[in-house]
This record gives sequence, structure tokens and C-alpha cells, in this order.
Amino acid sequence: MSESRRIALVTGASRGIGKAIAARLVADGMFVVGTATTAAGATRIADELGADGAGVELRLEDDAVVAESVAGIQDRYGAPSILVNNAGVTRDNLLLRMTPKQWSEVVEANLTGIYRLTRPLLRAMMRSRWGRIVNLSSVVGRMGNPGQANYAATKAGIEGFTRSLALEIGSRGVTVNAVAPGFIDTDMTRELTEAQRQAMVDRTALGRMGGVDDVAAVVAFLVSDAAGYITGETIHVNGGLYAG
Repeated sequence: MSESRRIALVTGASRGIGKAIAARLVADGMFVVGTATTAAGATRIADELGADGAGVELRLEDDAVVAESVAGIQDRYGAPSILVNNAGVTRDNLLLRMTPKQWSEVVEANLTGIYRLTRPLLRAMMRSRWGRIVNLSSVVGRMGNPGQANYAATKAGIEGFTRSLALEIGSRGVTVNAVAPGFIDTDMTRELTEAQRQAMVDRTALGRMGGVDDVAAVVAFLVSDAAGYITGETIHVNGGLYAG
């Protein structure tokens, strides 16, 4: 691996949007370390990226595990100058029925997990005076969604985290942005009934679902040199499902 080659860390890279982001960044010339919550997922990432990347097993719910994993990534591959916080979970339920575990699991993984992973990577980016952080939000962070009070709260929190961190480290050449996908064709949305899928499509201005590559293209731009004067923003990729 060339020392001049930028290293990107992409969480949740074994499938869906994260997998597409990892592939796009490799195509753009980066070395990508992708994470998954299982050893099998990490192996799958490594196989798909080949010599241009690596797969790492990582769960974001434990401070010590995250710190150890970050140290291992830095020692083996070098300090990532690009971080894409994509990993997230859902535990859907109406709030009246939502258990404390369903609430805390989503908050720990989706919001606190971003804090745990981003913080130890900042120092190297600031020292080199160049870095890119992209956090994956969601259209439901703005719109809300019945049965997803926990998930929507974390995604709204990610956007606030993004704006605040952008103000803290912008003077060191590090940009921080969020990307908020809408109704994207992934394993998760394929579990919906055809009627549910059509109802969502009917609400979009473009009249179709988005693809994972639509999201990956925006992330690729935000981590590039061309996006060096964009920070603290949330970019919506939702086909007109929500405008604002």
C-alpha cells in the first residue's frame, strides 16, 4: 500500500449502503477498511475488496473494544484520514410498547457508537491538517416515522453531532458532513410488503426508489478534495420524499 494512498474506514460495510460506499471509495483509489459486526461479515468484506481493502470485526457498543480495534487498524494499515460512520441498527416498536432495551440498543449503536469511533481518530486527522468525516443519517431524522422514535432520535442526533464537530475542527482542515438517505433499495426495504414499498414510492417526487450507488456517489464526493469547502451540512438523497 502506497504511503500516499488515503485510508478510509467505513463501518457497516458488509452489505447495502456501506458495501456500495466501500466499493466506490476503492474505485476512487483509496484503501478501505470495512467493518462488520461478525467475523463472517469481515471476511466477506475482505474477499470483496481484495488487495484494495480489509475487513475488520467491530461492535460499537463497547468502549474498550472500539479503542482496541482503532489501535489495531492504525497499527496495521495506518491512520484513516477518511471516516464514514454508516453502521446502524433498528429495533422498531411503538413508543408505548418500546422496551428500555429496544431504546438503549439503538442509541448505543447508532449515536454513542459514532462518538466512540470518531473521537480516537480525530487527533491524526487534525495533526495532518486533512480529514473527511461523513455520518449516515436518515430522512426519518427530519420526517419522523411511527414505530421508530428511537431510530429517528439517533438520526436527528447524528445531524446535531455533525454540525457541532464541524465547527470544532474545521480550522484544522477536517470537514464533517452527514448524508441522509431516503427510501433506498436494500435488504431492509426488501422485507417490506409490495404495498408498503409502493406507498413509499408514491410519496417521492421522482416516483422510484433510490439505489445504494446513489448514496455512495454523494459520500464519495464529500470525502474528495473537491468538497473541501463543504462542512457541517446534511445532504439529502431521497428523490424528493422530503425537501428541506
